[in-house]
Amino acid sequence: MLDDEPGRKRRRLWVHPIVAQRQQKGQFHKLFNDLRQDSNKFKSYCRMSIETFDHLLICLHPDLNFVDTSMRRSISAEQRLLVTLRFLATGNSFASLHFEFLLGISTISGIVCHTCKVIWQRLREAVMPTPTAADWLRIAAGLNQSEQFPNCIGALDGKHIRVKKPSHSGSRYFNYKQYFSVVLMALADSDYKFVIVDIGAYGSTSDSRILSASRMGERLRQNQLALPEPSRLPGSAGPPAPFVIVADEGFALSPHLMRPFPRRDLDDRKRIFNYRLTRARRYVECAFGILSSKWRVFQSSIQMKPDNVTLVIQACVMLHNFTRIHDASTDADLGLNMTSSVSLDLSRPGRPGTAGLAVREIFADYFSSPEAALSWQMDAIRGSR
Repeated sequence: MLDDEPGRKRRRLWVHPIVAQRQQKGQFHKLFNDLRQDSNKFKSYCRMSIETFDHLLICLHPDLNFVDTSMRRSISAEQRLLVTLRFLATGNSFASLHFEFLLGISTISGIVCHTCKVIWQRLREAVMPTPTAADWLRIAAGLNQSEQFPNCIGALDGKHIRVKKPSHSGSRYFNYKQYFSVVLMALADSDYKFVIVDIGAYGSTSDSRILSASRMGERLRQNQLALPEPSRLPGSAGPPAPFVIVADEGFALSPHLMRPFPRRDLDDRKRIFNYRLTRARRYVECAFGILSSKWRVFQSSIQMKPDNVTLVIQACVMLHNFTRIHDASTDADLGLNMTSSVSLDLSRPGRPGTAGLAVREIFADYFSSPEAALSWQMDAIRGSR
């Protein structure tokens, strides 16, 4: 018998008496139907509307539905999804969820990891497909309309996700902010949706190195992102400008990636370029803010192994885009101020790459020209001197 093997802990109970009362006292059976009668309470609990939850359940149901056995009844797809959403929405420990839903701790762990994997696999093509040239043009039109930065196909940045120090990992996960993390690198559009992501890099790795080693960075270098052909900037008679990504000082300058001018020796023309770039770049920072505000698992250290942390991040990215599409979340709902003033903190000068210098000059000249100048941009840059 397995229970008689030396060193194996004997199982005292097949099902704990408290867990056996799940259908009478568990949160899913007691609360869920009542929540569905109040749309505001449901959205607060699940971080999405009732209609969006039902749509999500339909998408995931084939992979979350299990058959009953002669030993026990299976956990329904609806309950599996609710447990996972509650974990992602609160960041509560599996032990805490055990007492709420009256499911075993190991059962909850398995449910969360499996459901996160299914969310990533089922939603990826629907809510974050590989961009085409038409998609890039649509993103560029949105950013030009909202921030007056033409030929811009997205804002790029990395977010450190706090994690428990993995065993035998040394300092690989220890970042410059003095905690252990993995990095979510993302490109965001003007609707605060993620277009491309890279997940799981060590916290000690710089943004530029993460991008260089990622599939996105490789495809960008080899011109395999299906970017539109260079075009003249609106109202300009200058040379055609390539479509570019905007990023901060942590990235290397290239023909398709713009970073600010270094802080030293800034004239008004360079300050204006930095201001215009920073206005466009804030979209990815706001997207990260929306992500962590909605899915509060990111507001504390994730107590999981690195592979499972990756699954959690992947699921949250998919749910972020899914709810942006189906719930049309408002900024007020999330308590974020998207119209806050732009910070021009350029205190980390570095050596730019030579390949993108000419492209940056084209944009700098354009933003200072009468065709593209904003009426308030001179007032904005005076505060950054």
